[in-house]
Amino acid sequence: MAKSKNPKEAIEDLGKGIVKDIMKGKQPELEVPVRSLSNVEFNKKSGTLELGNKMSQRQFFNVAHAKKFLQTIEIAKVTKDLLAVGKHASLRDVFYMVKRTIPNTKTDIVEEQTESDKAIEDLELLTEFSREQLNINANKMGSVAGKVVVEDAGDTIDWSRLGSGGWSIPSNVENIKFKKVDADYVIYMEKAAVWERLHEDKFWQKNNCIIMSSQGQTTRGIRRLLQRLSDEHKLPIYILTDADPYGYYIYSVLKFGSINLAHMSQTMTLTNARFLGITMDDIEKYGLQKHFIKFKDVDVVRLKQISEYEWFKNNKHWQRQFKMMKGYGAKAEIQALSARGISFISDKYLPEKIKNKDFLD
Repeated sequence: MAKSKNPKEAIEDLGKGIVKDIMKGKQPELEVPVRSLSNVEFNKKSGTLELGNKMSQRQFFNVAHAKKFLQTIEIAKVTKDLLAVGKHASLRDVFYMVKRTIPNTKTDIVEEQTESDKAIEDLELLTEFSREQLNINANKMGSVAGKVVVEDAGDTIDWSRLGSGGWSIPSNVENIKFKKVDADYVIYMEKAAVWERLHEDKFWQKNNCIIMSSQGQTTRGIRRLLQRLSDEHKLPIYILTDADPYGYYIYSVLKFGSINLAHMSQTMTLTNARFLGITMDDIEKYGLQKHFIKFKDVDVVRLKQISEYEWFKNNKHWQRQFKMMKGYGAKAEIQALSARGISFISDKYLPEKIKNKDFLD
């Protein structure tokens, strides 16, 4: 079936397909791609994780499928209503909009938000439109600053003139228009505290760049904004995380994609991203070994998992980092650099690494 022209049409086509089955006396059925590791493949040519061809059926008159079928249809109804009135809802809003007891039963359509969230992901796959395009947004969890001017919902916003907090990145950045982008590169960091240090030091102004952060794992809005800056404005993207298995995983997700979002790899991955730091070499170079944090068992397991990822397995530079980390049996936070001075990261560490092209690919 050809992709619908817009989200509203896609929802209507989904509904028409179900009605068509009913009119023919057939069992209503949804065919949804399987979202699991068994159906995710690494495309070496594109350098991204992609969803495979395995499909699962959701049949209305199948006891094992009926509830998930109903959840997906309920989410589709909510989405249709949102699109009709041109309004947006949060993931939590949608959960409460579908949470109710099925008449003449003691069964709720959804009991936990994870159920409605999964149904929304199903709808993304069924319609081939992202939840943001379906007018469903997540929480805002990121900040950005730089010499950039955008237009958002009719308002002109200058990222260089928003005080100490910067611009709060919305979950839906599809309709943002870039009116001015004056930057040589973008640095994305996992920690808001590090962003605040760079912002207070006016790193973005002194080095003509954009600084962006979240709290831990990046939101979809941030990933999409980074990709737009990379694709539309040809800006290099540098990733700054802790020197630990989870920091390295954040880089992996940004560059190669994730299992949960394999169906959106074209709009969510940063194939040109580079890992700026911090590395185990940085720890040795700046004598920060005394600031190591000893590994826990979960860190050991996570490091082993990451080192066996297909895209890291044959990368000698990354394998060297993994080996060094395993040898130390420890990890380190970005803030360990503060031991060399509160603005060491802004004045010396980052400028030197970027100038020397000291990053991992």
